[in-house]
Amino acid sequence: MQTFTGRQFWPMDPRAAEIFIEDIAHSLAMQCRYAGHCLRFYSVAEHAVLMARWFIAQGMHDEAEQALHHDDPETYLVDVPRPVKPFLPGYKDAEQRVWLAVAERFGLQPVLSAHVHDADSRILVDEMTQNMTPPSKPWNIPAVGLGVTLQFWTPEQAEAEYLATYWSLVETRRH
Repeated sequence: MQTFTGRQFWPMDPRAAEIFIEDIAHSLAMQCRYAGHCLRFYSVAEHAVLMARWFIAQGMHDEAEQALHHDDPETYLVDVPRPVKPFLPGYKDAEQRVWLAVAERFGLQPVLSAHVHDADSRILVDEMTQNMTPPSKPWNIPAVGLGVTLQFWTPEQAEAEYLATYWSLVETRRH
């Protein structure tokens, strides 16, 4: 496939050297969470930035990096809603292969921390209450959210915020 920056990427044969932060930030900023079934545009990039910044506020920088990148495979495989993923044969394997390439590219642990998994579930509470119509049936999610406030950034803002958060984390790692 061709990426935003005009490079080629093979999603089913991902290579760390072919992953670029500019492609990730742009693509995730252009993708709406929940397959667009929300009240306002809310990007995957904003979701990742809000999680990363929550971890930064907790002083958990390793988790902040993982949180920022946890949905990076969606750059190449798109944001598939959680209830659909188990029914797409091969999707989870492809997602895992891309994640391993992302982890290698950015020097992350290949296994997402339990804290990041937990935060990814907890942020659903914030997203649901701030950007969804009341559910007809209860969601199987934690009782308490992260307490983040959605900003509803435009794609351009989300891309800029994603890149700013990335570079801030890179700088923090250097020191």
